[in-house]
Amino acid sequence: MKRMLILVSLVLMAVPAMAKGGLDSNTLKYLSRSVGSDVQTKALSRAIQSTSLDKLAVDKRAANVPKVFTHVLNRVPVTDQARSGRCWLFAGLNVLRPVMIKKFKLSNFEFSYNYLFFYDKLEKANLFLESMIKLAKRPVTDRELAFLLKYPCSDGGQWNMVVDLAAKYGLVPLYAMPETAQSHNTRYMNRVINRLLRKGTGALRKAVAAGKSHKDLEKMKLDILGKVYRVLAMSLGTPPTHFIWRYKTKKGQASKPVEMTPMDFYRKVVATRLEDFVYLADAPVHPYMKAYQVRYDRDMFDRPNMKFVNVPANILEKTAKAAVLKDIPVWFGADVTKADVRKKGWLKIDAMDLGALFNVNLRMSKKDFLTYGDSVPDHAMVLVGVDVLNNKVRKWLVQNSWGSKYGDKGYWTMTKKWFDTFVYAVIVPKSVVPKSVLKALSQKPVVLPPWDPMYKAVNMD
Repeated sequence: MKRMLILVSLVLMAVPAMAKGGLDSNTLKYLSRSVGSDVQTKALSRAIQSTSLDKLAVDKRAANVPKVFTHVLNRVPVTDQARSGRCWLFAGLNVLRPVMIKKFKLSNFEFSYNYLFFYDKLEKANLFLESMIKLAKRPVTDRELAFLLKYPCSDGGQWNMVVDLAAKYGLVPLYAMPETAQSHNTRYMNRVINRLLRKGTGALRKAVAAGKSHKDLEKMKLDILGKVYRVLAMSLGTPPTHFIWRYKTKKGQASKPVEMTPMDFYRKVVATRLEDFVYLADAPVHPYMKAYQVRYDRDMFDRPNMKFVNVPANILEKTAKAAVLKDIPVWFGADVTKADVRKKGWLKIDAMDLGALFNVNLRMSKKDFLTYGDSVPDHAMVLVGVDVLNNKVRKWLVQNSWGSKYGDKGYWTMTKKWFDTFVYAVIVPKSVVPKSVLKALSQKPVVLPPWDPMYKAVNMD
């Protein structure tokens, strides 16, 4: 007993007191002991101080998995969103590409991403300005107002935006509205648009304070939108109202030219109902098997926010697997920042083990990742293949939209464990969704504020 008391006293003496919470000399001396002075630590410290961490932390043998899959959709050349945040849009249209390629026996086909991007920006600007009018009497320090002012018109988006844009504006082939320098690098165009919207917010707030009529406010809003439209048209081009649809098959046969509208092309040529797909999210910060919406999770003023069911990772896997086995590509959202070995296209836990370098444990649960902001789904891609052994998923084949320089000509390999930890959402047809989940989807959704951790789990930048 006496010996125990002595040991406790020694421990207490070893830990410095920090009554005021500061770092004094005794505390710094105590903390310095955590480094260690053994030979291995000294050698590793020298390596860390002279070499890039990403090179030291890669475990090539652990990360390099066989690129063998039991079921793969036809591979097509990957797309490239370039220096823009349009992954959600590229992934959405990449779900439709196989439909066109198969239907018309093409070697490749791409939709115009730029066409829908134009209207996405315009719709977001309108939604923002309407929100500014609605919130005009609140102080700028109001949390909701401050949230909106931070990113008035970002590139980021969501699956429902692909659905709503196509339903309202139709689709066109890539050649009808090709990419431009500004669609490939949206930074400065966004800077101009966001400045116009913030400046317009100031004018609208003054008008509301002065008691201007709704008609006057609407006129002011349209004047601001006119400037935004001008920037978009000069940067991205003016969207076509008609175009000539013509194609050449793999065998070199050319079709007859047909004049079409974007809506005719979407409804009659593409002829796929995007509305028949269901959004499933895995965000363990909230109860499962419930329907949710997040305010402002849309790009149109007159359309509802994205509605989804929160389900465990095993249901995401089960439904995604069923879809891919039916040759249906699956749009999914994940935290691509956890794909540390991007050049190789590896989506595998501990492909780069930074914690091991410093002998610290960096593991967290999926719930804690979201709750404390260490992981957010920041990228949307498409599942186009799966490796199944004894009815269990081992890994996935992923089609990215970063061009062919990453992975296997733009295709990535994702393990089951990485999927369970860092995939937060999938889009699958209703036909593969369990009845219990569809029943939950029919519920009145719980509406969450835009700063809720769930928002991070459903919105892709």
